[in-house]
Amino acid sequence: MLDQATKQRLSDNLRPAAPPLEIDKPYTEDQHRRLLGVVREHAPWKLILAQHFASPEALIATLSGTLPQGVTPTLDMWLTPTFRGFYANYSTALYPEIQDCFYNEAFIGHAKKYWNAQYAKPQMMLFNVNGPCANTDPGHLDTPSFRGIRYENSPTWLCSVMGKSGLFNKYLIKMAQVITWFSHDAGSGFTYWPNGPLGEPQRLIPPVYNRGVVVQNEMLVHRGEANGPVDQRRPKGLALNSLFSGDPADKDGWLVKTDDQVIARYRTDDLRFLVHWSAEVFEDFAELKKNMDGSDNLTYDQVFETFIKDLRARGISLNVPADPLSDREFISTLNAAYDIGGPVRYPAEAPVDTLNISQAA
Repeated sequence: MLDQATKQRLSDNLRPAAPPLEIDKPYTEDQHRRLLGVVREHAPWKLILAQHFASPEALIATLSGTLPQGVTPTLDMWLTPTFRGFYANYSTALYPEIQDCFYNEAFIGHAKKYWNAQYAKPQMMLFNVNGPCANTDPGHLDTPSFRGIRYENSPTWLCSVMGKSGLFNKYLIKMAQVITWFSHDAGSGFTYWPNGPLGEPQRLIPPVYNRGVVVQNEMLVHRGEANGPVDQRRPKGLALNSLFSGDPADKDGWLVKTDDQVIARYRTDDLRFLVHWSAEVFEDFAELKKNMDGSDNLTYDQVFETFIKDLRARGISLNVPADPLSDREFISTLNAAYDIGGPVRYPAEAPVDTLNISQAA
């Protein structure tokens, strides 16, 4: 168990460069149509859970909070019908029809202004999409990137624990996001903790249709909120191999399928559609060069040596196993040393949904 002083220190580390800046109508109607068109034309899409996490311990390490005592975790506990795809990666638009959305001059300006920086380059763009959906996420960081240890080349869990620990801030790559939602749900917004997870939560108040925020989500504990009718938020038959696609018989319809069985049908107006644009930001040319030339990159050996040194100074013994990137016990122990147990307060309008513990047992 972490003492209160350690919890406060770790909470204070999780503060973004500036509070989220709300923006209205980030995308034109035509851009929205084309963004959603990619989702339809290049389907099917996998669950977020299925794409990023090989074990429940790896998932837990990206969240803020703990399980009830005595509960053995399984990935099914966090199963919700939220699907993901990438529009761009490695600073490259993957679909020509959305190039103007990715190489977006206004967004680049937002990113530089947020950091008061000279340079910024678009790095990645993704979408999350779901119909009515529970949200069991107590709060998380988007995957931080560090020089040499990045979201593209390293496990999500490791980058998240590095961010939580505060031990690698010297190597943290400055990033800014423009996060936009298209949702008509009157009760579904965005909760975030700008003063750390021990501080008070704030919300982007719904509805959030074509509304967004400029943020540093890698150092801001945050969570989306559940949406849609409660009795439709967990479709019967949802599994890790479920897929999302457009309904070929209805240009305004969408399907969730498990194997060959349709388990949910939605209309476009039922969707909560999130578009996440992300840029790397550089204070000046010297920082740009250092980030690009690899002269100050971390290695895995450095990362684990830093963790072990810090833990031993705190009286915690931990040995690095043969395969530290996937060893479930090592992941769990390391995360426990830097996770404060989750935010202490949530908006009354946006509680955390209960885990599927009975279903997974």
